[in-house]
Amino acid sequence: MTDTKIKFCGLRLEEDVKLAASLDADFMGFILSERFRRYVSPDEVSRLKQFVPSRTKTVGVFVDEPEDYVIACAKQADLDMIQLHGCEDDAYIADIKEKTGLPVIKMIKPVSIDDIITARQSMADLILLDSGAGGTGRVFDWSLAENLGRDYILAGGLTPDNVGDAVKRLKPFAVDVSSGVETDGSKDSSKMKAFAAEVRKI
Repeated sequence: MTDTKIKFCGLRLEEDVKLAASLDADFMGFILSERFRRYVSPDEVSRLKQFVPSRTKTVGVFVDEPEDYVIACAKQADLDMIQLHGCEDDAYIADIKEKTGLPVIKMIKPVSIDDIITARQSMADLILLDSGAGGTGRVFDWSLAENLGRDYILAGGLTPDNVGDAVKRLKPFAVDVSSGVETDGSKDSSKMKAFAAEVRKI
């Protein structure tokens, strides 16, 4: 058994949240920036929380939003964690942590070792390494992740077909998937089940 945790992201529907719960997801991610197609409102996240087990953390995902918006959504949606998926700097992260009292995940797009240094030094509670703005389905150069030196969530192009290799090679704190368990833009129950099974059988 692996200790690697599982995060299903871009959840929108009650049935998908219930399935993620049945698969013992450690984290469920909800997109709270309106310009993205997987957006759900804070009120809807709050409603969906009734189907989320107490052990599972709800993560609100924001991309370059005003601090006041993030803080208001965190309260309205009763989030457990905040994920910043844009160009937010350490000052922004510090403010969000102080004003919400919640742990912060910061996305870093690793292109070179300089990005890994930035990730290593970030004051975020957790780093998420991704290949872009999220849901792109693209994989980045995994060799960069081997030099990070702190716990991180691996994202970017993960699917049931490659996540087992990723976990064996990198042993990340968690793996994060969105488009990799979708068919025609919607979550696919068979792919979600296969993804979780691949992670847990390592």
